[in-house]
Amino acid sequence: MLTSVRLRLLILALAPMIILAPGLLFLGMQRFNDDYDKVLIANVESDLRIAEQHLAQILRSTGDDLTAVAESAAFATLLDLPDVARAGFMDDRREALNLDFLYYIPAQNALDLAAAWPVIQDALSGQARVAIDVFGHADLQQISPGLANRATIPLIPTEAAVPTDRTAEDRGMVVHAAAPVRSGPHEGVLVGGILLNRNLKFIDEINALVYLNAITGGNRQGTATLFLDDVRISTNVRLFEDVRALGTRVSAAVRGAVLGDGATWLKRAFVVNDWYISGYLPLSDSFGTRVGMLYVGFLEAPFATSKRNALLWMIGAFIAVLAVSVPAFLWLAKGIFAPLERIQRVIARVQGGDLSARIRHKGTRDEIGQVADLLDNLLAQLQERDARLRGWAQELNTRVEDRTAELRAANEQLETTYRQLVLNEKLAAIGEITAGVAHEINNPVAVIQGNLDLMRDILAEAGDAVRVEMDLIDRQVGRIQTIVGKLLTFARPRDYSGARPLMDLSTLTEDCVALVRHQFSRKDIDIITDYQPAPQVKINPDEIQQIIINLLVNAMQAIDTKGQIQITITPAQGGIQLNIHDSGPGLDPDVETDLFKPFFTTKIGSGTGLGLSISQTLADRAGGHITAQNAPTGGAIFSLWLPAAQ
Repeated sequence: MLTSVRLRLLILALAPMIILAPGLLFLGMQRFNDDYDKVLIANVESDLRIAEQHLAQILRSTGDDLTAVAESAAFATLLDLPDVARAGFMDDRREALNLDFLYYIPAQNALDLAAAWPVIQDALSGQARVAIDVFGHADLQQISPGLANRATIPLIPTEAAVPTDRTAEDRGMVVHAAAPVRSGPHEGVLVGGILLNRNLKFIDEINALVYLNAITGGNRQGTATLFLDDVRISTNVRLFEDVRALGTRVSAAVRGAVLGDGATWLKRAFVVNDWYISGYLPLSDSFGTRVGMLYVGFLEAPFATSKRNALLWMIGAFIAVLAVSVPAFLWLAKGIFAPLERIQRVIARVQGGDLSARIRHKGTRDEIGQVADLLDNLLAQLQERDARLRGWAQELNTRVEDRTAELRAANEQLETTYRQLVLNEKLAAIGEITAGVAHEINNPVAVIQGNLDLMRDILAEAGDAVRVEMDLIDRQVGRIQTIVGKLLTFARPRDYSGARPLMDLSTLTEDCVALVRHQFSRKDIDIITDYQPAPQVKINPDEIQQIIINLLVNAMQAIDTKGQIQITITPAQGGIQLNIHDSGPGLDPDVETDLFKPFFTTKIGSGTGLGLSISQTLADRAGGHITAQNAPTGGAIFSLWLPAAQ
């Protein structure tokens, strides 16, 4: 037994340092390593989004510039002149817009090109468009021999790339833009573009945006590249100090994931001659075909060194702490063995029935000595308290019963409070979201209305040709404003005030139907209403709207694809009754008794089971109730009864 006690004490003292601490150290190092890698991947993902946005901005600005030229008065005046007379103007605009080519095609001459290029086809249809397209060598030669020569890039054998027999990439990746021209009798397409092959300015702009310290060095020494297929056609990755890696190719693994599967690559990758934390984004042409990639990445080595140094520091600190702690724990354990063994023997005697056994510790007055004295006092009181505990047993049973009753009441109150909290949270969230959506809709509606009025003023009598269309826009804008007004009324936070004004249930019902009508249109559902004269009710309008909307949505969900919902309001039994009758399959008799229980739902995976429970709670608060039954003619009828206002 002595050996067992000592062994346990030694294990107790040394296990945290020798067993648990290394495990915790390993888990901490693993977590640190994973989090560190996640931060690096998050950084390169952010860098890739910046590069993608810059490329998108170039596409947008190219399309906008070309449209501005096509719609300009100066260009319109040149359409009546010969091609030779337009040449100077076109060259000036091409240079001003930093385009590599710019030309005009009459509509009758553009049919063949329209069949070959979707951007030109869209421009002939009246819609300006810009996209990335890949031009063959013959296409570039036809535009400009110099452009074809600039696009040609000799291929450099690259480790881990897909094998190929090609020696050069002579295709060109082009920002391809086309804008429709409609000027009097002249119809055609204005076409322009930027060749991205060897376009070092474009790639250096991306690198400067993403890695501001790429030249001066630092923790993130980054590069950027544009790929045509898997060939680098524009890059600041270096083969040597002053030689860019044009013509090198991406690895087969990256090519398969990005160009083959269309996935975005966010992990480490070997780039030309070193490892980088890399991001590759697939690029598609106007046909929707993946034709290239956009890449950004930063050198992994500085971060790998920092991570390794941090891990080594953690291991060194742990070893130092272990070397100091283990001898100290062993020395301290020696003073614990003897008194604990004596305490163990006394406890064994007490377990055997000898309540007179005592420790009577005479050593140091440390914590163990205090425990020994305390245990002696407890043993002295044990016999006395044993008798007293027997007498308290009956009293304890009585108290337990009383406390159980209190806990039951508290539990019921907790359930009531929980349901109220769920209701309040739901109402607050719906109100906040609805108010935000309505506010965001009001802004563009105001802009539409203002611009429509401005068009009327500017067009004057000339606008008679589109007067019908303008009036239609007016009516639709008014309709939007009406719906938004109803949304704002529904979202107004009156549910916490306790106010219950006199309300007309027919008007409230119509407002609710307007809010959910768009959902009914998805299933070809007809709404039939019959509102008889009935007294007003005194209820919070937000709460009654929530009840009605929930019943309407449940009725819509009960109908498969086509049907009707009948809404009737009639006076009934000193109040007013609202019936919502759907043409669905009706209620299953097995679930009718559970409809209004919290969290009960028949829509597994899409419902919370709180809708009808909350609606019944709101109705009870107003002094009413909700019932449900199957109609003789089919479908289900949900009835809401509310007392008439006094």
